[in-house]
Amino acid sequence: MLRSLGWAALGTGFTFLMTTLGAATVFFFSGEPRPKFQKAMLGFAAGVMTAASVWSLLLPAIDQARAEGKLPGWLPAAAGMLLGVVFLAALDSLLPRLRRTPREDWRQNTLLMTAITLHNVPEGMAVGLAFALAAEGEGLAGAAALAMGIGIQNFPEGAAISLPLRQEGFSRRRAFFGGALSGSVEPVFGVLVVLAAGAVHPLMPWLLSFAAGAMLYVVVEELVPQAHSRSGTCGFVGGFLVMMVLDVALG
Repeated sequence: MLRSLGWAALGTGFTFLMTTLGAATVFFFSGEPRPKFQKAMLGFAAGVMTAASVWSLLLPAIDQARAEGKLPGWLPAAAGMLLGVVFLAALDSLLPRLRRTPREDWRQNTLLMTAITLHNVPEGMAVGLAFALAAEGEGLAGAAALAMGIGIQNFPEGAAISLPLRQEGFSRRRAFFGGALSGSVEPVFGVLVVLAAGAVHPLMPWLLSFAAGAMLYVVVEELVPQAHSRSGTCGFVGGFLVMMVLDVALG
């Protein structure tokens, strides 16, 4: 068990590192960003999250549900996605009551971080399980490829949090920690899933699609309206293409 836990921590530690490196891109931008650049980065974040919702979350959820054979493949994906949307909508309505003087940018940043953090939970579980099996002599190459693929995908996701935080007036250090924090759940849940592998595995399609619904809510409700411009559209297309290529090529 200790060997499996150690390997799970190693694999998910790499994916967390890649999120941290992506968040560190905030240190390479000087001064206050221009409005066009702000919209382009918001569009980029929306594109990354949309592509990740489809290729990293919904399609794997459908495939895993089909493999289980107990329910139609589309059912856990559709139901989990709706639950994710409802959860974020409820959080959205609750956030203004958590502060006496709520700020719109604080609300948006909280939703963005929540959505991407939820997305990282099932990814951390998948990597943790793969490396736990590799510790027992099964599929080391596959586990390494999975960690590499998810890790590379995590790089733009870290930037998708830290750059909008910086644009909203956060210091570079706070924006960096916000982006890095979203990836910290991967080692935590990667280890936890090894301890409770039998109970968690059947829930993976629901967890994946739940995270997809949460991300899509933030994209449609917050990011796309604020990024609405030619530069925002270009950013969306760029983010979508980057994430799609990474998911397909490394999936």
